[in-house]
Amino acid sequence: MTVTEQIDQQHQEDLQRLRGFRLLDDDFLTKCFEGDPKYIQLVLRIVLEMPDLVVVDVRTQVFVENLLNRSVRLDVLATDSTGRKINVEIQRSDKGAGRKRARYNSSMMDANLLRKGEKFDELPETYVVFITEHDVIGDGQPLYKIERYISGSNKKFEDGSHILYVNGAYRDETPIGKLMHDFSCTAPDDMYYDELAERVRFFKESKEGISIMCKVMEDMRNQAATQAALERAKSVAHRILATGKFSLEEIADMTELSLDEVKKLQSEQSA
Repeated sequence: MTVTEQIDQQHQEDLQRLRGFRLLDDDFLTKCFEGDPKYIQLVLRIVLEMPDLVVVDVRTQVFVENLLNRSVRLDVLATDSTGRKINVEIQRSDKGAGRKRARYNSSMMDANLLRKGEKFDELPETYVVFITEHDVIGDGQPLYKIERYISGSNKKFEDGSHILYVNGAYRDETPIGKLMHDFSCTAPDDMYYDELAERVRFFKESKEGISIMCKVMEDMRNQAATQAALERAKSVAHRILATGKFSLEEIADMTELSLDEVKKLQSEQSA
């Protein structure tokens, strides 16, 4: 097979893959929701049951850094007109939607929302919304709202932190039932909500949208290849370290890893 034939075959495979994308696929969703706030605004008005909510800013694939411990990457981070911060996560795997994952996302948002010198009361209200392919809570409800309550009473703690799970398997004629139907659609003509259908149609049927998505898939392949090469290099470095015959500098040179990375591997191996 010639190089040209290989490129054409890859392009055809990308087009086939694109046809199967749904809003429940996080890479497709983040592309659909970036830029114009009106698409995530529609979703949040339904999920949060706030018909007047106005999204003024939306960012996708937001990296929230923790210098000492684990960082996180948020699928979607929206800000509404009152300053509320809303993180939306798409999870097809039940494992990726664990309750402590939601807690951690919420805490990482909080840790990055106050500048030095600002009062704690200035911390904005936050929402972490998990839209999951399956009913991960398991009670058959379309939506699960998690709030803190004062023990021994029905009073909410009112700390401004909210976590919600949306059951992506739920179907009925309510707004959220129709929304979850749309999130599972591969064809925009089958969707209830015109705004979402319009956005999906752009990326699946227009020349510009298809080009953007093909570039996204190419970048994903390149990232996967880079990560695979890094893991192979780390594996080789581990084996060389185990021999005890080479200096860290020599191992870094042989594996093309940074010296700091080799030192980290040595520390992990010793532990």
